[in-house]
Amino acid sequence: MIVRISGEGQYRLADSDCERLNELENAVAAIVDGGSKDGFSEAFGALLDYVRAKGTPLADDEIETSQVILPPSDISFQEAGREFTGEGLIPD
Repeated sequence: MIVRISGEGQYRLADSDCERLNELENAVAAIVDGGSKDGFSEAFGALLDYVRAKGTPLADDEIETSQVILPPSDISFQEAGREFTGEGLIPD
């Protein structure tokens, strides 16, 4: 699976990482849906950190379609409310 972090780059993750990635994304979505920004920075940071730690960065000259596109690390809680809606960013 190819995951893009907007403004940063793309990472190749093993298919076996998809379940944990989905759990982390669901945690962020639950916080956003709850309407309180308490814990948002930590949860979103954990999601990005997981991609960075488990993923292998793609070279700048590698052109791959991203299955998941995550917002940039500096996204605000208000902006996240527009991104993490409905089904979430990661398709089931």
